[in-house]
Amino acid sequence: MALQTKQDHRLPAQLAARLAQRIETHALRPGTRLPSIRNCAEESRVSRSTVVEAYERLIAQGLIESRRGSGFYVRLRQNNNLANNLARRRAAAQPVPGTVLDVSWLLRAQRRQSPGSEQPGAGLLPEDWLDHEMVAAAVRGVGRSRGSWLLKYGPLEGYLPLREALATRLAHSGIDVTADQILTSAGATEAMDIVARRFLAPGDLVFVEDPAWFVMFARFAAFGARIVGVPRGPDGPDLAALESLLAREKPKLFIMSSVLQNPTGSCVSHAVATRLLQLAAQYDFMILEDDIYGDLNGRHGVRLASLDDGRRVIYVGGFSKSLAANLRVGFVAAHPALTRELRDIKALTGLASTELCERVVARIIVERSYERMLEGVRTRLDECRARTADALTRMGAKIAGPPVGGMYLWADFGRDTNELTTAGSREGILLAPGSLFSPTQLPSTWMRVAAATCLNETAMKFLARAMQG
Repeated sequence: MALQTKQDHRLPAQLAARLAQRIETHALRPGTRLPSIRNCAEESRVSRSTVVEAYERLIAQGLIESRRGSGFYVRLRQNNNLANNLARRRAAAQPVPGTVLDVSWLLRAQRRQSPGSEQPGAGLLPEDWLDHEMVAAAVRGVGRSRGSWLLKYGPLEGYLPLREALATRLAHSGIDVTADQILTSAGATEAMDIVARRFLAPGDLVFVEDPAWFVMFARFAAFGARIVGVPRGPDGPDLAALESLLAREKPKLFIMSSVLQNPTGSCVSHAVATRLLQLAAQYDFMILEDDIYGDLNGRHGVRLASLDDGRRVIYVGGFSKSLAANLRVGFVAAHPALTRELRDIKALTGLASTELCERVVARIIVERSYERMLEGVRTRLDECRARTADALTRMGAKIAGPPVGGMYLWADFGRDTNELTTAGSREGILLAPGSLFSPTQLPSTWMRVAAATCLNETAMKFLARAMQG
């Protein structure tokens, strides 16, 4: 009972700290209206009294203000001492001075890992699983090609042979689009940014899965959008929870993954996919389908875009996870009229495509060497995922799923994984705590674990010690 009481007293401070960080980093801009106490409580899965206390803390800090009869708003104020105020709040909230367990921390930490390390919190495949020579040969082949294209802007829509190859690949997954419906981008993240610029204005509502890919929370909030989480189950979004939210909220977009969702590794069932499209039509919202991990599952799995008539689903894919992180090539496929609108937005924000990278990816796809490499990667993933899952289970963790494939395991460690992450960082072990994968970013007992972690003996021993402690 005492432990529960202690945890309850921590929640208002944690919620206030998370909102304060979003305000200080301008994810919540001055003048933005905060969710009502009732809505914030439902979104954050806490009591209304917790939200009341968190809002009171933010008012006392001068970050928000209450307007009678209207709600709570981010204050319009001078920028002096903001960095110092944020640093003090961060230091008070963290068990290790100077360590802030947020999205930026994890992204920085992943970049610092040595080549080939298989850390639990890693977001990429081990480098020696990928075909360096295949990529290098494609780069050399493209470099020898004739013409002055290298000195010019690339086509706005993207390199045509790549778009044609992508249309053929998508057809194998049941997605019927032409090359003219495909727009390339500098990675899937830029594709999502282009979509956000088309659909979102400050104050608009966006549904995301909970848990889900953490980077999108901050990116869409930066557009002034309000982010609401929809629980993710083993066969897709929780339809009952989604319908309950739709009864009182009107989202512009629902961002989700159908195949090998990050971090759970789960796939959407046909029944859930069908119902999602029905709800999108009934409540008039668009679905942004993120399929960045789809190639690691082959042609298996249901894509919403394969069931759509081209009006409700915007499909996004890319090659950074499955081919090479440094080849920033992504794409978006949508209805022809929408693709043209997205093309014009791309022209304003990025001017043109990076044709050099797109030619390299096109060469690899057309020569079929990509598919051969993927077969080997899937085999290795299956072997390592089983070994890692078995080891985690023997430690006492509970695996969600189990996932049908992919790079990650989603595991319940039965304790605050922020604390595990802090302890791991002292020993050079990178972990990805569950708090980062929820739009609420509240403490969680869940954690994303890379499938290849079994290859890192030091990391596995650390997790075993932590579970015994």
